[in-house]
Amino acid sequence: MSLPVTIEPTACCAPRVTSPLAPEQADRLARVFKALGDPTRVSLLSLIARSEGGEACICDLTEPVGLSQATVSHHMKLLAEAGLVTREQRGRWAYFAVNHDALSAAADALRPL
Repeated sequence: MSLPVTIEPTACCAPRVTSPLAPEQADRLARVFKALGDPTRVSLLSLIARSEGGEACICDLTEPVGLSQATVSHHMKLLAEAGLVTREQRGRWAYFAVNHDALSAAADALRPL
């Protein structure tokens, strides 16, 4: 024997979703989260953030992640394109720093108002 189910028309709450992200903002955030979707890139970002002075040379990033310089350069290019790091060329070496504003913006987009 099953119990009767009563549905009251006033039981629903007011909609909690007020407005979606603008398409351009959603595209930008998707690139950021896609870049962060790879464990190697998260490790590289962490290494840079924890480096002395908050920056790291590409030559210092290859050994800790156990990848070739070309592979690390590819990952760093994707992080730079997503706006998560800044890149400065010094002679033949590239130096990277975390863009904390980009990380904060990504986190803020997911926080409630």
